[in-house]
Amino acid sequence: MTRKFLQTTHLTRRGLLGSGVAATLLGAAGLSLRARAAEPLKVAAIYTVPVEQQWVSRIHVAAAAAMARGDITYSFSENTANTDYPRVMREYAESGIDLMIGEVFAVEQEAREVAADYPNVAFLMGSSFMHDPALPNFAVFDNYIQDASYLTGIIAGAMSKSGNIGMVGGFPIPEVNRLMHAFMAGAREMNPDIRFQVSFIGSWFDPPKAKETAFAMIDNGADMLYAERFGVSDAAKERGVLAIGNVIDTHDDYPETVVTSALWHFEPTLDAAIAKVRAGSFTADNYGIYSFMKHGGCSIVPLRNFEDDVPEAAKKLVAEREAAIKAGTFVVEINDSEPKSTA
Repeated sequence: MTRKFLQTTHLTRRGLLGSGVAATLLGAAGLSLRARAAEPLKVAAIYTVPVEQQWVSRIHVAAAAAMARGDITYSFSENTANTDYPRVMREYAESGIDLMIGEVFAVEQEAREVAADYPNVAFLMGSSFMHDPALPNFAVFDNYIQDASYLTGIIAGAMSKSGNIGMVGGFPIPEVNRLMHAFMAGAREMNPDIRFQVSFIGSWFDPPKAKETAFAMIDNGADMLYAERFGVSDAAKERGVLAIGNVIDTHDDYPETVVTSALWHFEPTLDAAIAKVRAGSFTADNYGIYSFMKHGGCSIVPLRNFEDDVPEAAKKLVAEREAAIKAGTFVVEINDSEPKSTA
């Protein structure tokens, strides 16, 4: 399914989400890209999941802002099968776009081959691999929001009475692993003996499976859940336990369940890319750094309904560590290895 949004488009909820992807095409590589004039950049995005999925939705929000200020026009395809991904990439590249963005975790080699055939198009693709200077128009990004994940872990560790936290993820890839490890490190700040149940459902979007996995963890003693996937917070709500969100803010859907979330802001990544493409200086690079807290790429969601429930010691430590992270005096470890259960 493909949709196109122009600067004058009326933004429905779906339209608002869709427009955000385009801007993401920031940092491919130093290719033969010409400098762009002041007209909006033509951006296209390709997604293997629905646009409502957490990770993709944050890209949409950033792109919507870029479209609203007249920086881009935008088209995107959602629910694109991995087998169709290279073909859709070529179709967009042939259409005369300036930037392409997507998530090539499962089609890495094929995506790079397509980019090599279109040196005048900038590609910024979600990837677990590093950029390759030999392919100057292909840059990579990922959501390095370990800073915010660590802070939410402090709160989770303080709120868990059983000392048993369940963690449900999609796949054990670096993008997910580093956030889980950071969360676990934060929880141990409040309780060094805390235990974790870790499971991966083998899908980016299967809420029923995530929910059933979370139920099993609750049955095994978890009173706090790390909701890396949709469906986990539903299980927490039904069973009366607490949850910590990831990438998006789900407070309005679970006001008495989700204590806080690690929120990804794609805007810094997008704004950097737009500037480089427009200046003709887009080069092969790793745009993951723009997700760090010190660049404004992530934050922790306010406690809202739980403000009076979180222990003061935890809130104090969160404030201290957040200030230190932003100042560069405290660095959250990036651990991309697969996390294991300790419960």
